[in-house]
Order: sequence, then structure tokens, then C-alpha cells
Amino acid sequence: MALTDLAIRTAKPGEKPKKLVDEKGMYLLLQPTGAKLWRMNYRFDGKQKTLALGTYPETSLGQARDKRDEARKKLAQDIDPGEHRKLEKQERRTSLANTFEAIARDWMKVRGKEWSEGYAGKTRACMERHAFPSIGSKPIKDITAPELLAMLRAIEKRGTVDMAHRIQQHCGAVFRFAISTGIADADPTPSLHGALSTVKTEHYAAMTDPKDFAELLRAIDGYRGEVTTKIAMLMLAYTFQRTKEIRFAEWSQIDLEGAMWRIPAEVMKMRQAHIVPLSKQVISHLEELKILTGSGRLLFPSTTNRDRPISENTVTYAIARMGFKGQMTGHGFRSVASTILNEQGYRHDVIERQLAHAEKSQARAAYNRAEYLPERKKMMRDWADYLDKLKAGAAVIPLKGNAA
Repeated sequence: MALTDLAIRTAKPGEKPKKLVDEKGMYLLLQPTGAKLWRMNYRFDGKQKTLALGTYPETSLGQARDKRDEARKKLAQDIDPGEHRKLEKQERRTSLANTFEAIARDWMKVRGKEWSEGYAGKTRACMERHAFPSIGSKPIKDITAPELLAMLRAIEKRGTVDMAHRIQQHCGAVFRFAISTGIADADPTPSLHGALSTVKTEHYAAMTDPKDFAELLRAIDGYRGEVTTKIAMLMLAYTFQRTKEIRFAEWSQIDLEGAMWRIPAEVMKMRQAHIVPLSKQVISHLEELKILTGSGRLLFPSTTNRDRPISENTVTYAIARMGFKGQMTGHGFRSVASTILNEQGYRHDVIERQLAHAEKSQARAAYNRAEYLPERKKMMRDWADYLDKLKAGAAVIPLKGNAA
């Protein structure tokens, strides 16, 4: 005889568990505590098994019967409903563990070992602000290209086109990381190519005409501001390293006798240690600087706090005060050196190594720290002599002794 709601509501618990039988193997197990549990007995592979269908009244009589009928359909298909439910629960747990945010944080943790602290912080912040609120809680394998595009276009509409492209690049890296670990099957970002507005590239201002650059060099020589700022600009011109590397340079990195500057990986943009051969001109400037700041840690400490480097805008402001605002930046010295050295026939690989541009292979990067060093030493000497001739007003002529 089938159960009724009235019979279930009025059933009283006893000292021992008792069953209120429904039909098709389902029953209500009434516990001495008063708990009412839906159960279903079935056989699979010759074994007697029990399937939980919920509790009463949270699961009504009708809902329990629906669950029973679903289980019986599974049995008809030769599927164990109990094992099927376990697999579904495991898949749900796996999906929660494999959300986009969870995988993205794993990616940042792994790749972050290769990044500078500043870059890691910026990457984490932009993902937390722009990506996680939209797709962070979704299982990464279920995210589609249209979902991703909707998120990117929302970022784009806020007027941050560059950020939309950056997030797209980060998301692509996260998907590829998930694929490599077997969590995702595909990266939807390539199919979005051309779907976003084009980023307007802003190039660093640089005076790549030698005649114009000569004027700047003469202005630096006559600079009336802080001596440390003047030498910082000269270091940028003669070594063409990044402004950050100049600002954070420490005396422990400088070998005046060996004419070498060894920059540790944590300072470099791509987290790869770098060697800079120093010309006699740079050595002379550093000896002058050592009298001023050699008792401290930094070559170019702030005037207000000796433990902090000069501001990232120090050189930019100095260039502006000399009358070259909009024509040159601290980073522009790299463009000048790259342009002129390439035009003068120096080997591209040698120039790129001295510019410390990133290597795709980490193993190659470690080897390349000192690669082409003899050629680089010669090139840096030639470059310094060339700049001296420009300052002196000599005719703009090809560098001597360049490596073809």
C-alpha cells in the first residue's frame, strides 16, 4: 500500500528505527530521534544496496518518488544510481576547485617567481578588479569565447581599451596553464582576435637623430641641478639601461676595477641577471659619484631618504628643465642607442643582449647573461667614445671598429 502525507505526518517514532513502506522499493525510515529519511533499496551486480533520497519534510513525498523513478531509469540503463551520484558530487567538487579564479591564482603563484614584485602586484590587482568578478567563480573548462568577450567589452566600454587587451593576454596565459595541467581542454582567447578596439601605441620620445642627441648631451654636461641627477642621465646615455635599473643600482653591484656592473635578477624587468661592461667614461663619472654617495647602499639615493632611490620622474623633470620636454625620456636613451648602433652595423644579437631584452628560453637566458661579452665590451667602449665626439661637436661619422 502506498504512503500518504497524512500517514507520514502522524507517524510516531519508537524505540527502534522502523520503515514506512511506499512502493517500488522506496520507504521512509523513521528514527527514534524523530528524523524521517527517504530510502530506496535496489540490487546491482548481484549486491543489495541502499540509496538515500532526502529527508522529510525538506523532500516531499512527491519529490522522493521523482528521485526514485530517476534512479530506476538509471538501473534500466545498467547504471548504478549510487555510484552515479558519487561521481556527480566529485565532479561538482572538482569544478569548485577548478574555477577560473582558483586556476588564475595558481598561475600567478607559479609564474610570479619569474616576475618582479611590482609586476606581480599589478597583475594580481587587475585580475581581481576586472576578471574575477565576472568569470572568477565559473569552472574554467566551461568558460566560452562569448562569455570572455562580454567581459572584455565591458572593460573596453569603461574606456580602458589597453586594460581589456591586457586582461585578454592574462586570460590566455591562464587557459594555457590550465591546459598544461589537464584541467582545461581549450583556450578561447585566440578566437577573439580582432574583436576588441586597437590599442593606440604610445612610443617613448627619443632623439634618434645624432645631431639632436648631441645637443642633449651638451645640455647634460652643463646641467646646473643636482650632480647625482646629472650623473644618472649620463649613466642612461652611456649604458642605455632602463631607468629602474639606474635608480636601484647599488654600490655592491659595481666593480670599478673590473669595469663591470652586475645587475641582479630581482632588479631586471624580466627577472634575469645582467652584465653591463663599463667604459672609462662611466668609470670616471662613478668615481665622482662615489665621493658623494659611496658611503651608502644606493648610487642614486633620494635627497630626503638615503635608503630610497631617486624618483622615477627625476630624470624626466631634469630633461624638461633643460628644454627637451616631449623630445626625450629616460627610456628614450635605449631607443637612441639601439637605433644608432643598428644603423652603424653592430650585430643585432649583441645589441639585443646589451639591451637585456627577454629570452624566451629560461635556460638560454641563464647562459646568455655573459654571451657576446667580448663584443659587448668593445661596443660599449666605442659607444662612449662616439658620444664624446658628438658632445664635442665633431661631424657625425660611423662608429669606428664596429662589429659587422
